[in-house]
Amino acid sequence: MIETLLKIAIKWLEIWLNRQSLKTFGAVRDRRWRGVRTKHLERNPLCALCGSDETLEVHHINPFHSHPELELDPNNLITLCESGKNGIVCHRAFGHLGNYQSVNKNVIQDVLIWKLKIQNRP
Repeated sequence: MIETLLKIAIKWLEIWLNRQSLKTFGAVRDRRWRGVRTKHLERNPLCALCGSDETLEVHHINPFHSHPELELDPNNLITLCESGKNGIVCHRAFGHLGNYQSVNKNVIQDVLIWKLKIQNRP
């Protein structure tokens, strides 16, 4: 019985790790990521672009699959929403230029420019 449960647990762990790896281009998250993410959202609880507090993502400015040394660096993080509350899905549109396979190296500048445009729209 214990042997069977252990086999099931190992298989589940393998599946979970593979799923996480696929979502992150093969990179495996640091075990401390969840705590860093939580702390970031406590300090930055609104989307940096539209101000939404719904469906928030902590976006890596430099993606951690290509810059693993920056995964936990607070200076490499920005809060962007997935909610579309204000007509924009900020994480996809500005963090990934409309495609999750893409990286926006100018996300900080783009967010600042478009935030001003949205705030000053007629």
